[in-house]
Amino acid sequence: MAYQTFRQEYLQVPPVTRAYTTACVLTTAAVQLELITPFQLYFNPELIFKHFQVWRLITNYLFFGPVGFNFLFNMIFLYRYCRMLEEGSFRGRTADFVFMFLFGGLLMTLFGLFVNLVFLGQAFTIMLVYVWSRRNPYVRMNFFGLLIFQAPFLPWVLMGFSLLLGNSIIVDLLGIAVGHIYFFLEDVFPNQPGGGRLLRTPSVLKAIFDTPEEDPNYNPLPEERPGGFHQPPVSTSSFFQVDAFCGY
Repeated sequence: MAYQTFRQEYLQVPPVTRAYTTACVLTTAAVQLELITPFQLYFNPELIFKHFQVWRLITNYLFFGPVGFNFLFNMIFLYRYCRMLEEGSFRGRTADFVFMFLFGGLLMTLFGLFVNLVFLGQAFTIMLVYVWSRRNPYVRMNFFGLLIFQAPFLPWVLMGFSLLLGNSIIVDLLGIAVGHIYFFLEDVFPNQPGGGRLLRTPSVLKAIFDTPEEDPNYNPLPEERPGGFHQPPVSTSSFFQVDAFCGY
């Protein structure tokens, strides 16, 4: 009975979020079981381009550290905002969401050549948070009851909190930079005088991922304001009190 309930809930998670979070959990489990080591996963341009270990282009996004408090909250953080994006402004646009993953991953990898980061998963999560926060500017966030602010400030609050903990802010800055580039090209520039869409999802992705009909039994995760920054403001939801802390 418990297995059937878990399976039903698992299958209700939208496909991209389900695939990415599952890959992260399985990768971490494989490291914990000593089937693989982090040294086989980390981002190393020399090993990638000279020794053709191309899997590192993907695996460095899948490992968030050993199982523990940090890993747990990183997974919650990743799952929450990835799912809200997929069920919100990307609802019914799976191909566009996959294209955002590919574009963000490519750009982050290029930037990763110039910064000393061996795992880019947390920066990728910050990118998702940034895009979500800019598309939901009227959602109010509650940071442990100490700060109340609008969603667009969330990535910067997290960066400040990371700085207070003595962590490097390069991860946050990289995620914010890539998220802003995507948001500008996708949501801002097309609406400017003389602007246009520079990011176009390849037709092959649309053929693979986009389905003509929507499942009537699909049960999306509640989101206060799905669909982007053109909609009117709404009230605050309690779960943001926890989400503003996850991953740090």
